[in-house]
Amino acid sequence: MPVTALAGFGPARRSSSSQTSLVWRVDVTLLVATLAVTGLGLLMVYSATRGTGSVPNKSFLDRQMTFAFVGVGLMAVTMLIDYRRLRELAALAYAATIVVLLAVLVLGVRVNGARAWFRIGPFQLQPSEFGKIAVIVALAAFFTIDRATPTARQVLLGLALAGVPSAIIMLQPDLGTVLVYTAFTTVILTVAGVRPRHLLLLALVVVAASAATLQLGVLSEYQVDRLTAFVDQKPTKENVGVFEQQRNAQTAIGNGGMLGTGLFDGDQKNSALVSQKQTDFIFTVVGEELGFAGSAVLVALYGIIVLRIWRVGATAPDLFGTLICAGVLGMTMFQVFESIGMSTGIMPITGIPLPFVSYGGSSILASFLSVGLVENVHMRRFQ
Repeated sequence: MPVTALAGFGPARRSSSSQTSLVWRVDVTLLVATLAVTGLGLLMVYSATRGTGSVPNKSFLDRQMTFAFVGVGLMAVTMLIDYRRLRELAALAYAATIVVLLAVLVLGVRVNGARAWFRIGPFQLQPSEFGKIAVIVALAAFFTIDRATPTARQVLLGLALAGVPSAIIMLQPDLGTVLVYTAFTTVILTVAGVRPRHLLLLALVVVAASAATLQLGVLSEYQVDRLTAFVDQKPTKENVGVFEQQRNAQTAIGNGGMLGTGLFDGDQKNSALVSQKQTDFIFTVVGEELGFAGSAVLVALYGIIVLRIWRVGATAPDLFGTLICAGVLGMTMFQVFESIGMSTGIMPITGIPLPFVSYGGSSILASFLSVGLVENVHMRRFQ
């Protein structure tokens, strides 16, 4: 199956170093960059949630640290299991994902207008985050069944594989996560060698689905207000709250200047003018307290992560590994761009978390799983 989109993606040559222990084949740069972003994220979550009282609130930090440690463990386990075995489990994992996504519509709890979480004791679990990994693996497995250029029928089947979970997630409704699924599906299709006219078909499907979603009233009122606030770029009676939310986020980032107001000293953050500052708008805390310099460091670390994922895909020993990396690449790039973009005002507010930085167990666990998959491919590049 040809690869036409990302130059350099393709199988690697075998080497005499194939007997080297797997542990020495870890992509250290990717691992260090991931842990560095996670460390910065823990600091920002603490800053966003510590409060202004004499006794800092550490409950959010403690939970996020627990999520991070569990995530590192999951990443390590994922690295040890040969990723090629996942091809055999892809169908089962995909089916389980569909079942769980349907179950959350009935048994899940509603948070911020979306029924997308299971409550497990003191924690909440968002199945759609883990569904990203399952769908990426399923698409990678599907497009490696036949190595010829994908036909129109195969493209439609691939779109259906991604479309079914996306449709269920839209019923929650969770527009941001659906956009992430659309992003990594597009990248996988492109790298798999899909013809340009078939990519045009994907674009038409997305446009039609978006129009139908708006017409049928699937989105919550606040989600529609978020979109209209971005399109209109001026407050109205309906979207004034959303407009003010984004303007306050931009003000916070502007307050940071070049070097920031200082750790824990963000005026906008401490005055609670920026809502959801530990989750959706965590980048405003980075921008205000660490300034342009700190924000640039964070973006640079993300750039390293993205480049290493691309490089691992370029040296993958087979197309299955290449497509897995392509999916993780698309997922990571879009989430970073959209999350930072909605804080700076260049993208609509969709509630997408910033990988490894935003508070939330499901997000950070799924992010570590995705890096574990990429490391898995890298460790077996000579096999």
